[in-house]
Formats: sequence, C-alpha cells, structure tokens
Amino acid sequence: MKIKSADLENYRNYAGLHLDFEDGVNVFYGDNAQGKTNLLEALYLSSTNRSYRGAKDKELIRFGEEEGHIRVFSEKRGVDIRIDMHLRASGRRGIAVNGVPLRRAKDFLGTLSAVIFSPEDLQIVKEGPQERRKFIDTELCLLDPIYLDLWGKYRKALDQRNKLLKDFYNEPDFHATLDVWDESLVKYGKGLISLREAFISEMSALTEEKQREITGGKETLRLAYEPDVSAEEFSKKLRAVRDRDIAAKTTTAGPHRDDMSFLVTRHKEDGTEETIDARIYGSQGQQRTAALSLKMAEIAYSEQKTGDKPILFLDDVLSELDFERQKYLLKSMDEIQTFLTCTGVDNLKNGLLKIDKAYQVINGAISND
Repeated sequence: MKIKSADLENYRNYAGLHLDFEDGVNVFYGDNAQGKTNLLEALYLSSTNRSYRGAKDKELIRFGEEEGHIRVFSEKRGVDIRIDMHLRASGRRGIAVNGVPLRRAKDFLGTLSAVIFSPEDLQIVKEGPQERRKFIDTELCLLDPIYLDLWGKYRKALDQRNKLLKDFYNEPDFHATLDVWDESLVKYGKGLISLREAFISEMSALTEEKQREITGGKETLRLAYEPDVSAEEFSKKLRAVRDRDIAAKTTTAGPHRDDMSFLVTRHKEDGTEETIDARIYGSQGQQRTAALSLKMAEIAYSEQKTGDKPILFLDDVLSELDFERQKYLLKSMDEIQTFLTCTGVDNLKNGLLKIDKAYQVINGAISND
C-alpha cells in the first residue's frame, strides 16, 4: 500500500501543489509554520477521511476561498486507486474513489489504512481519559464498520438525551422521552463496550511484545479496559443515576466515560517484578515508552486486520524521542511507506534512516532534494 502522488488546490496555505512520492521514506523539512503539517494532514485525510487535528472542512480550505480539493493517486495490492476529495466551506464533503462518488462516509472505510504519530500521542498516557477514548474510537472507527455505525448511533442518542436533560423544565413528556433515549443508549452502548473490550485485549498482547522489545526485556506493558459500566449493568445504572443526570443536565454514566490503564511490569535482576499504573506512577520516560509501544502496536494491529502494512505519518515526533526510542521507531519503519516532518534533515543523518526523498517547505512552496 502506498501513495504515489498528490495534488492540492486551495488547501490550508497551498493554492496549488503537485508532489510525487517514493515508496520508502519521504521527509518534509523546514521551519515551523511553513506548511509541513498541512501536507501530512492532507495525505492522512485522503487515507482515512479524518483530520487528525480535528479540523472542520471550512478550516481546511485556503483563506478567502469557498472550496478546496485533494486528489491522491495510490496503489493497493497492485491496483491503482484515485481518491478525490471536494471540500466545501458550507456543505458536505464530497468523496470519489476511481471517479465513483461515495454516498456515505463509511463507504470509504478500507480504501487505505494509515497510522499517525505526533507529539500529542506521547501525552496519551498522562493525559485525561478523553484522549485515551479518542485513540480507541479512532482506531476502531477506521477499521471496523460495525463499530463505526454503533459509535455514530450512540453519539446521536447521547446528544439527544443530553439536550432533553437541558430542556427538562420545558418538556411535559420528559420521563417517557427519556426512557426512549435510555433504550437507545443501552442498545448501542452495549455493542461499543463489547468491541472495545475485545480491541483492548488484542492490543494488550501487542503492547506487551513492543514494550519488551523497546526496553530490552526489562519491562512489559499490559493494557486494561476500565469501562464506566458493564454492558449487563448499563440499563440499571442509567435508572439509578437519573436524578443525578437531571441535576447535572448531562448523562453521567456510559461508555462515553470509559478509560484504559497502562500497567507496566518491570522485571528486576533479582527475579522479582513490580507493576505500576504508568498513568499515575510512571516516570516521564516510562510514559513515553508506553505511548511508543501503543503506537507500534497500532501499526501491527492495523496490519493484522487489513492484511496490509499501513502508511505511516510521523509529524515532528522524532525530536520528542531520545536516541534509543528514535532507533526503535526508525527500525520499525522498514517496508512501510513513511511521511515524516522535521525542522531539518541534519538530525536524521545518523545512519539510522534511509531518506528516499526530501522536500524543503518554505511558506507553502516545495522544493525537493
């Protein structure tokens, strides 16, 4: 799987741009705020239909314009794929694959697979539960159409229930309507809980292996799912917290409040072991190693599920890692098409990375070395 070339029109700070890429490592370098991350965002968007920066379409379009376009020529298992994205400041995004318009966003699922790794990902262990839920939801929505459907329906039911709670005093049939939304939350929430549990279990087996590799066998990492409520107890808990929800004007129980723990076990030389929750007790180094293990496990998980190595995007992440973690990450990039941003190529010339093509980015203008 690879991206062969891309054309951008009125995307962020690019009025018009054409780039051809190599199968291996493609590096975009230059000072900050020149457009390196914008390029990665466009390529990731064309691979996943998501902006990893959480931007709305109107924010992706060049200032002063009403529309923007991304066209990517890619290849998957020897088959050429052309992806066209039409961004509108007011209106729905248009997507076509090989000239055929897609009616639903979920029809794009599986066209390409990609993994993004940015400095923000290194904070996932010590940040709040929202960031960890975002990781789980993003990965599952990109790889599992059933989860994507359940997640969309659950979010809709949750939004409607919260709106009803805010309008409590203006709704004469409040309790009957709330019962309807409770049923929907439980129906879709149970599915989310089940799929999240299976996902974290599979990922945990991978992170255990990755953590052992990174630390030279000194540590292993186990992920543990921390559901806010079990699938069996969800309906009962919603009824139990109804008065609290009415007072708070929001839904206080459900999978939208789940979390995930990072249990690091250190294997000591005397044969004993010590296990800590890296979220709370881990050093900064342990937290970053756990985050790196998680991202490496994500690459392996994606390959297991799709049968293809995903395209890898590294957004200025190497500068945040020490030499040993850099070495492990770069070694893991073998046979994976990679798009990498950095401020300069000098810090990459250490023999660890073979750069197949380098592009200098200066205020939305590109030159390649």
